[in-house]
Amino acid sequence: MTTAVSVPTVHIIDDDEAVLDSLSLLLETVGVPHKGYLNAQVFLEEFAGDSFDRVNGCVVLDVRMPFISGIECQQKLSEMGSKLPIIFVTGYADVPMAVEAMKNGAIDFIEKPFREQTLLDAINRALQSSVAQQKSQNDLLQIEKRVESLTERELQVLKKIVEGKANKVIAIELHLSQRTVEIHRAKVMEKMQADSLAHLIKMTLQSQQK
Repeated sequence: MTTAVSVPTVHIIDDDEAVLDSLSLLLETVGVPHKGYLNAQVFLEEFAGDSFDRVNGCVVLDVRMPFISGIECQQKLSEMGSKLPIIFVTGYADVPMAVEAMKNGAIDFIEKPFREQTLLDAINRALQSSVAQQKSQNDLLQIEKRVESLTERELQVLKKIVEGKANKVIAIELHLSQRTVEIHRAKVMEKMQADSLAHLIKMTLQSQQK
């Protein structure tokens, strides 16, 4: 069973209350779940809580803020293992900082003043990225469960398959009959729910990259 993808939330962090209210109203108008924060510290404290969804949604983050800047907030989120895509909102003078932020993983930056549709388009891209990322994570968990269901012998055969070895060679190396290897191979394909050899290899490599 695949884990359900939860509803993404847009987290808006800006020390200008008027801007925060304006962006909240905009997102409310188009029906996008969101929450506003007047400083990064409050957001980071909430992010650290057990109930916070750390992988689903996105962050709209002002570059210049007192106490903790947008750039510092991005760094702290990275250290805390955040998977939330970040959109920076920046003044003209902050563009070099925003470019550097993108090199560090931010998904977009928008210069002030900006059109509402420009921000909405950026948020839509970020949320699509978040949902795709969550789906990918769920898919990986399913693959890992399938790998865990394999017996020790099936794992040995799988390793040889990924190495590109033919059944005859696998049989020799594992001291098995070729027919026994064929049976194990069929069971591996079945348990991994692979519809082709390429699919099997792709899933196995994905599980090894985590």
